[in-house]
Amino acid sequence: MSQMFEPFTAACVQLNSGTNVDKNIADTSALVRDAAKQGASYVQTPEMTTILHQNRKALMQAISPQDNNSAISAFSKLANELNIWLHIGSMAVELPKAEVPTDKSPQIANRGFLFGPDGRIAASYDKIHMFDVDLDNGESWRESALYRPGETAMMADLEFGAKPVRLGMAICYDVRFAHLFRTYAQNGALVLGTPAAFTKQTGEAHWHILQRARAIEHGAFMISAAQAGLHEDGRETFGHSMIVDPWGTILAQSNGTDAGVITAKIDPQQAIDARKKIPALVNDRTFQLCTNSAIQAT
Repeated sequence: MSQMFEPFTAACVQLNSGTNVDKNIADTSALVRDAAKQGASYVQTPEMTTILHQNRKALMQAISPQDNNSAISAFSKLANELNIWLHIGSMAVELPKAEVPTDKSPQIANRGFLFGPDGRIAASYDKIHMFDVDLDNGESWRESALYRPGETAMMADLEFGAKPVRLGMAICYDVRFAHLFRTYAQNGALVLGTPAAFTKQTGEAHWHILQRARAIEHGAFMISAAQAGLHEDGRETFGHSMIVDPWGTILAQSNGTDAGVITAKIDPQQAIDARKKIPALVNDRTFQLCTNSAIQAT
């Protein structure tokens, strides 16, 4: 008899992170504890959990490298104490000087961490797609000026019972690049983790659609913890942390302004069943792209 997946409870911790790293660690830890009390064995926090700061100099002064980092130490101990999988959506991590070729090169990684119940880092992921955009309301963002883009997609096996559940890791803007999620799903990921800090404008227009679309396309659970509300550095984020099932049904959702916790029961077998009903991953085909001579002439 084949082994069955064991259902588990997942939680999204919604935050309103500020500019003080220590306060953000404390606020996050309190909400993670709340999630664990509600029975969650996988807890996810948003992008930029430990600091949101638009001032480059102040940000560089506040952050630390991975090998000497108070937040990593705190979250490692917390995961071990609570015996949970703790997915810190991302942190600004100072890169080693050897990885910064010039003074003008990006000096920071936007890095997510997955801590196992033993407190060890089970996986880490650097955000691949940089949010370089100009919005109608005058907002302009150039993540590539500050952050080094990642080059490696990352999956991890969450051990619940006898059969592990595969997680694909992404961050915020990555959600607009469906091929990343397709790659994860084609390689066994049943859960897609997309912690975020969506702007209010882009969130109002696209957040719900993107979350449900990625879930439906790939027959997978989308778990997306978000930053919310007006932040100390002046930005406003959309919130609405969300857990979506493989059929596109929203299982749990936060509001758009407040920190807090949402939970939902995850039965990985539902992803398997959804993929049997609509086997899009199996039916997917490669194809050639051609243009006619008239188009080529123009």
